[in-house]
Amino acid sequence: MAERLTVATDSCYDYAIVGGGIVGLSTAYALSRRFPSASLVLLEKEGQWGRHQTGHNSGVVHSGVYYRPGSLKASLTVQGNREMITFCRDHSIPHAVRGKVIVALDESEMPGLDRLLANGTANGIQVSRLGPEKLSELEPHARGIAALHVPSAGVVDYGSVSTVLAGLLSENGVDLKLSQEVRAITHLDSGRVHLETTGEALQTRYLVCCAGLQSDRLARLAGLQVETRIVPFRGQYFNIGRPSADLVHSLIYPVPDPRFPFLGVHLTRGIDDHVHAGPNALLALKREGYGPLDFSVRDAADALTYPGFWRLLSRSGLSGPKEVARTASSAAFARSVRSLVPEVDPADLSRGSSGIRAQALTREGRLVDDFLFTEGPNSLHVLNAPSPAATAAFPIGRAIVDRIVQATG
Repeated sequence: MAERLTVATDSCYDYAIVGGGIVGLSTAYALSRRFPSASLVLLEKEGQWGRHQTGHNSGVVHSGVYYRPGSLKASLTVQGNREMITFCRDHSIPHAVRGKVIVALDESEMPGLDRLLANGTANGIQVSRLGPEKLSELEPHARGIAALHVPSAGVVDYGSVSTVLAGLLSENGVDLKLSQEVRAITHLDSGRVHLETTGEALQTRYLVCCAGLQSDRLARLAGLQVETRIVPFRGQYFNIGRPSADLVHSLIYPVPDPRFPFLGVHLTRGIDDHVHAGPNALLALKREGYGPLDFSVRDAADALTYPGFWRLLSRSGLSGPKEVARTASSAAFARSVRSLVPEVDPADLSRGSSGIRAQALTREGRLVDDFLFTEGPNSLHVLNAPSPAATAAFPIGRAIVDRIVQATG
């Protein structure tokens, strides 16, 4: 039986969720189902749902093969994969379960392939090892000495998922407010949290911030001492036109560098049979800037004055010449694509959209590799929810609700 809370009156809600990306939407969805009599408001600073990370990604429904067994990423992604596909099927959202191959190009990548096979097996994912002949049966034009096949990987338009979720929330009586940027957060003596937005002021008995690229700032605005900082990484995608697009049947991935939480340039056949490649990973100088020249003094200063960024850079050279070249040069990007599918004609590549990844970084220069939550007075903040947060959105929402129940008794 669903738990019930007293309905708030006037401008005070039982729950306020800040952030209308897929994590905020799924959290509101989980709360509305767990507490059907509670009053909820969802605040989003943009004029549409899923405007940033949710609407600027490769559209992949991940399987969970990359993530360390026992981590939140692993458990929530495996569960989220099944739930996302089921949700799309139940609500007639276009999607496809195409499967993916992860390709080892040479012997140096075999240990990485073995590690992923072990991860997938430990996480309970269907995954199988392929030799060159079996690889060619699935992806005749892919190059590699070995590969993994992960049949549960799929594709979907997460923007469409967000639109459907918003409709369901409205039906459930959730108060949806677009174009409402939170400017001040005050914890009152009454135990309530006072929010001032660009459009109004309101109060809530419990605050949940799922603010993505602005998550650390919202936490500090609420008075929390947050040691991590969001450092944005911009990823460029390229469209692959025909006839090269016909060379890609499903999803083709490289073996990722285990030092970083990025999966490398990969090829994806989307739900509309459009094929794209990407992304790379380069420091962005504007948190919500999708163009290569977009710049924000505040955002750049936040990254460049943070000791953790320089410690990361000195240790890894993450924003090194290779990523810069792949961003600036179509030819360099094409070489990355052709390492996986050599027959791709560079002339068939054209620049597509870009995405920004909100990556939490510690002062020690460590990229936070798992989902990260922190709690304050009558509040919970999601401080790190990068890929595969879209895939895992439904179980993330329920995990947040579980934490709220534990905190409030």
